[in-house]
Amino acid sequence: MQAKNSKIDKVWRIIDLINWGEKYLKEKSIENPKIEIELFLQHLLKCKRIDLYLQFETIVKPENLAILRKWITRRINYEPIQYILGSSEFYGRPFIVNKNVLIPRPETEILIDISIEELKNVNNPTILDIGTGSGCIAITVALEIPLSTIIAIDIDERAISVAKNNVEKHGVKNIEFIITDIFHEKINRKVDMLISNPPYIAKEEVPGLMKDVKDYEPLIALTDNNDGLMFYRKIAEIMPSILKENGTAIVEVGIEDHPNRVENIFRERGFDEIKKRLDLNKDTRAIVIKNK
Repeated sequence: MQAKNSKIDKVWRIIDLINWGEKYLKEKSIENPKIEIELFLQHLLKCKRIDLYLQFETIVKPENLAILRKWITRRINYEPIQYILGSSEFYGRPFIVNKNVLIPRPETEILIDISIEELKNVNNPTILDIGTGSGCIAITVALEIPLSTIIAIDIDERAISVAKNNVEKHGVKNIEFIITDIFHEKINRKVDMLISNPPYIAKEEVPGLMKDVKDYEPLIALTDNNDGLMFYRKIAEIMPSILKENGTAIVEVGIEDHPNRVENIFRERGFDEIKKRLDLNKDTRAIVIKNK
């Protein structure tokens, strides 16, 4: 986006920016460059993707070009596009995100599907979300199961602040937020379901993460600073005192042998009704444990 000459600035149409942005981001080794430039323009121009192509001859104002330049500069330094735009989609809804919360992932949506299945015959269920972060899981469950009561906890006050903003954004009333550390403070509640996407990346694996993850997303939400299993051990320990009889725990798990290691933790605690659930890629993404 440079000047044509010293006197006249180049006129940039939407289609020019799409073509230029795709090429430029690709040169900078950004994955899915076309999708990203389209997202930037949708957000910038407050329109849908189809509108970009229906109005592709529209000239973009200089002030918007200036904003786009700043965004692209941040992106080629590998800052996640979700943080740049301040928004990330989860289960078909937009959620406010910033550097204080983990970016919601599509694979986590399976936790919502499972919770809906497991609670279809439970009246007015109470659900505990451990490590709520942006609140995407808690808020989505609250919206999908309107008569539920959600207790969402996190150790980080800044994350809870983001979650509260998302509650306001989506007009949710049936959520209670608590700032607490499950390793040092007791949870005095009885719930029908415990749901969690805990930090499960082992400390030794952090250096190998993608740059836009390890340099920008909060480490407290990525790793337990140990072997990637500490939260599962704690959840297995507190489940008998938190879950009602026949209650359900749903936890997201990592890849490779991580699901088996997590399953063993719960079996060693005496839980024997355990199911693994696959995501769309046929990878084990969640483990479901019944409190019998």
